[in-house]
Amino acid sequence: MNKEEKAMSRPLVSVVMPVHNGEKYIRDAVESVFVQELPLELLVIDDGSSDNTEKVLAAYKGREDFRYLRNEKNIGAAASRNKGVLHARGTYVAFLDADDWWEKGKLKKQLKLLEKTGYVLCSTGRELMRPDGTSTGKYIPVKEKLTYRELLKHNSINCSSVLIKREVIKEFPMEHDDSHEDYITWLKILKKYHYGAGINEPLLKYRLSEGGKSRNKWKSAAMTYKVYRYMGLGRGKSAVLFVSYAVHGLWKYR
Repeated sequence: MNKEEKAMSRPLVSVVMPVHNGEKYIRDAVESVFVQELPLELLVIDDGSSDNTEKVLAAYKGREDFRYLRNEKNIGAAASRNKGVLHARGTYVAFLDADDWWEKGKLKKQLKLLEKTGYVLCSTGRELMRPDGTSTGKYIPVKEKLTYRELLKHNSINCSSVLIKREVIKEFPMEHDDSHEDYITWLKILKKYHYGAGINEPLLKYRLSEGGKSRNKWKSAAMTYKVYRYMGLGRGKSAVLFVSYAVHGLWKYR
């Protein structure tokens, strides 16, 4: 294969999906990736699963657009995403957790908007789903233009909704998993690149689960305060922003 053929075969989007014991839901997530109608690759990073996750994924292992990477030990979702980014070949990277799923056409809409605006990152709105996959009837919107100042007040970017240029996410890997590591990454990116794009449609179906660290409200609150401190903000500024976070949190899950 010559250089031109290799370039043509390279995926436009690399989808990075960390999973730990996700046998119950991961098939829905994978299927939602493969209906996106874009040249893509799916990288599943198995973070030391002890259930039947690998057996469920065996059905996809013959596909050229599917790559399965297994961690020898559990390293956490953030480090697994970073590992996926390092193996990604696409011009863009999208993240999807193994218990969430996308609407058909999500990536196309995001790619079109990024090309139109010239921004490096695009997020979407999300519909909150029950563990059984039925809708709660709640929808969390996103603004059409995302800024650092607005994002400081509350994190409107859900990781599973993000499409981002690969070189940018490589520049800002996810760190500090004792906090909301993805939130820190989005803040750093918008601080440097100024704007992100938002599509205010429920293109992400976000499954609520008791196991997610954001579902423990007190723990999530403490981690949010750490985000501000990791961003180098003083205690006073962090406290003011924390109040804004708390107000938005009450509204979001009202």
